[in-house]
Amino acid sequence: MKICVLEHPRIKSKKHFNDIANTPLWSCLMGGYVVSSLKTSGLDVFYYDAATTRHSFQMAKDKIVALKPDILMVNAVYFWENTEALFDFITDLKRAGLDVHINLFGFFPTLAYKSILANKKDVDSIAVGECEYTLRVFAKAFSKNEAIGEIPGLAVRSAKQIATLVPRKPEKNPDSFPFPERMINPAMTASILGSRGCYNHCSFCPVPPFYNQGPLWRGRSPENIFAEMAMLKNKGINDFYFVDPNFIGPGKKGKERTKKLLKLIEPLNITFGMETRPEDIDDEIMDRLVASGFTSLLLGVESGSSGVLGNLDKKTSTPISANAINICRKFKIEPEIGFLMFVPDSKLADIRQNMKFLEENKLLDRLERTCNLLSHKQIVLMGTSGYEMFKKQARITQTGVFGFQGDIIYEDPGVKWLSDIIITICLHVLERMEIDTSPIYWNATDLHKAQQINDFLVKTMNNLIVEAENLSCYLDTEAVSGKICNEINKLVNC
Repeated sequence: MKICVLEHPRIKSKKHFNDIANTPLWSCLMGGYVVSSLKTSGLDVFYYDAATTRHSFQMAKDKIVALKPDILMVNAVYFWENTEALFDFITDLKRAGLDVHINLFGFFPTLAYKSILANKKDVDSIAVGECEYTLRVFAKAFSKNEAIGEIPGLAVRSAKQIATLVPRKPEKNPDSFPFPERMINPAMTASILGSRGCYNHCSFCPVPPFYNQGPLWRGRSPENIFAEMAMLKNKGINDFYFVDPNFIGPGKKGKERTKKLLKLIEPLNITFGMETRPEDIDDEIMDRLVASGFTSLLLGVESGSSGVLGNLDKKTSTPISANAINICRKFKIEPEIGFLMFVPDSKLADIRQNMKFLEENKLLDRLERTCNLLSHKQIVLMGTSGYEMFKKQARITQTGVFGFQGDIIYEDPGVKWLSDIIITICLHVLERMEIDTSPIYWNATDLHKAQQINDFLVKTMNNLIVEAENLSCYLDTEAVSGKICNEINKLVNC
């Protein structure tokens, strides 16, 4: 029996090209973990990473038809308005006469498994939640022509064409998973996953519902993580990025575990980055991090408004975030900031507090970062607690395939008006920063023009907040956005 594990092709979104909220970062390793798990059982597995190689769906179809696998396991990623192309691809494989069982796994199919099985008949099964053991058991049963309907974690259709599922509990010991299969490129940064789940339950995050309908953090042992990093170091990898939602882990035990890992990896002489929460940062942990090769950080701040942080179930505060930023800078680390300028329950006063926080902490001084901080809004995806809350409040319009994404009615029309304008003009700037002949190209050595545009955006944002507060009726957003974009074009080209 032959199995193909596929990282399917991606199509860049025109509207969401700057949004990374469609799937948690560690999705990039999920296919590799599945391959390794299957191989430990002696199964014949071919790993086809069409995403990294940037193959088209037609190229992927030709390759898979030629391969003729008995099972095709697809790490199905929601890629905004283009997601339907994945299901067209699956249908095309069946129409090509391929006799193959098609299974989906990953965050998107886990959170939408009932809708997928109800509407896409060419999908035969879905691994729901943590999938490595589920897919290993499934593959063994399939190879022996055994029934698969009662396998924990595997969603299939019943005789009545309704999705059925026996839940599987997440693995308690993440050290039990073999290291993921991966393409080795010494010139690139290697992603690494040091833990499973998250110890918090932010309303916008799909991680808790993916694992167990709630917070469920399990850390790999420092020795296990070190063994994988040392193995990759021996293959020429010198730069790593931890794709955990929270690298350090909860409380005192989380920090002690991190310190032990840092002591182990320090002799490797590598560099690495991570993501974590502001309350995890203190002087001691930062000192240990930097000594071990730490160079980059994404800090999940999310808002400068205490009210918004409460609504997001963030369980942190703006003073804690400001303190974490100061500690980072003390150790010569300039953090990138996870931030939601616009959320559906924001008031204009919250937007003012956001701007005050960003300006006081000197976070609006670099064009690329400024564009991101000013323009990011809450993305609401199926399965998250935010999605369910807005659904109960009858404030959601389901969009995307199966209604996986939700457009939310904003409580404050002024915030909605402001967000539509600011997001449009920031994306306009970011598109021009991708053009290598542009004066504001992101890698340009002359930063004067970029600073000009940066300052213009900050000034425009503050002026629009005042307008939103004083207008009795809101001006046409397209007209206002178009006028500002024209002013930006003049500044870029002058």
